Amino acid sequence: MCVQNAGRSQMSTAFAERERDRRGLGDRVEILTGGTHPADHVHEAVVDVMDEAGFDLSDRTPREITLDELRSCDCVATMGCSTLEVGDVGGDVDVRDWALEDPGGQDPDRVREIRDEIERRVVDLFEEIAVERE
Repeated sequence: MCVQNAGRSQMSTAFAERERDRRGLGDRVEILTGGTHPADHVHEAVVDVMDEAGFDLSDRTPREITLDELRSCDCVATMGCSTLEVGDVGGDVDVRDWALEDPGGQDPDRVREIRDEIERRVVDLFEEIAVERE
């Protein structure tokens, strides 16, 4: 989750969906995305660099995420934009702040770097979950 749900959280969602599918976890892992103040559309630079990586985000629309949705999660990744009062979610939710730079308004090379860092973190999270289940 982030503020606008127009960049980092959209990239994270795409990578998480891919990892869920690669690992055959479609029936066990639900992925939610959203923002506290959603934008009207996903950042164009994000759509472009994700397209380079094989993801079509052109039809995605930022959405608001509710506190009830967050409380239903096992793990919440915030993108580093102070969107969440951790105490509001509850003690059973693993909240992680990935402290990532906002790709909005960045040049394409910087957006690619942010994309690649998000991909690494998502893969690492799925690896961590796999180890915990063993």
